[in-house]
Amino acid sequence: MFSNKDLERYSRQIILKKVGILGQKKIQNSKVLVVGCGGLGTPVIDLLCRAGIGEIGMMDHDKVSISNLHRQVMFTSDDVGKYKVNILKKKINKINKKVKVKTYRVKAEDKNLGKILKQYDVIVDGTDNFKAKFLLNKFSLKYKKKLIIGAISKFEGHIFTFDFSLKKSPCLKCFYQGEPAEGVLDCETDGILGSTAVITGSLQANEVLKAILNVGKNLNSHILIIDLLNLKFRKVLFRKRKGCICENI
Repeated sequence: MFSNKDLERYSRQIILKKVGILGQKKIQNSKVLVVGCGGLGTPVIDLLCRAGIGEIGMMDHDKVSISNLHRQVMFTSDDVGKYKVNILKKKINKINKKVKVKTYRVKAEDKNLGKILKQYDVIVDGTDNFKAKFLLNKFSLKYKKKLIIGAISKFEGHIFTFDFSLKKSPCLKCFYQGEPAEGVLDCETDGILGSTAVITGSLQANEVLKAILNVGKNLNSHILIIDLLNLKFRKVLFRKRKGCICENI
């Protein structure tokens, strides 16, 4: 049941016909894992906690550096040198005490990711490398999870949404048949405008909430390409690739 304070907190969401009390309960009962708590992960975490997500897991082994501050919106200068997940847990508690928080101060690897990932309903990729993205793809596929992937560079963002409970769903390897060359969609080498990261992360959070509520159009079988320099948005269709690891789901 929602208290009067809860109803007031989420009133602008609940008033939406596609949300309502039942939709808010779905949000409250959902568990989301965010892997990578940087330029993409921090706006996702912030927005989901404000939306009233029931449980959020955060996986990141890094500490805050001063170069993070222009785009990683939940950190301040006082946080430099401290572990990201520890800082975020404290800040989430100040935003919304009712959100259950689990932290995983480890690097996403083959040996640990499956055990953690299978506990959650929706998986969000906020990582900055394709090795981690392919691992998330592998285990989300194995456990038939919903996976929201993001990538950013310069003024551009890419978003994928996969629902591996659907037999017809392609996977990340259907689009990238091999690991992209080093430096592709890499903000460390190419640079990144802070607002590009926040806008892309916000769209990922929007996709998570839509997936939980089962409303609107999704990006399954598409990539959304956001060119914020020229204000162009494109949806590109791609199909399940013959011989891909997802062929038998």
